Amino acid sequence: MNNTHEVSPTNALALIQKGALLVDVRESNEVAKKSFDVSNIMQIPLRDLQKRFQEIPLDRKVIVACHSGNRSFMATRFLMNHGYTQAVNMQQGIVRWEKEGLPIKSELKQKSGSRLMQIFSRKS
Repeated sequence: MNNTHEVSPTNALALIQKGALLVDVRESNEVAKKSFDVSNIMQIPLRDLQKRFQEIPLDRKVIVACHSGNRSFMATRFLMNHGYTQAVNMQQGIVRWEKEGLPIKSELKQKSGSRLMQIFSRKS
């Protein structure tokens, strides 16, 4: 099967809200900086996909995402070739997801307590 199905981030979010699983194939350090803020998510770096793909349910719609769409395209083709007929690639990854204003979790590198300090230092 050669044609990889694709979905826009906005449509991906609608599918996720209806029970689809988002599989993020970025590396852990990328996810730590910025991640998709959705509840149905699984992170499997592309380099681990061959040995871990069986963790992904076969009977569920799966949306594969990465940073800009290249790794997720490869991962989606891999999954489709392994029987995941409901796998789709999210177009342009988290870059477009963020451009479309969809929910993001950013891990700001703060020491514990510094968030409180920011709140209390806002005496204008």
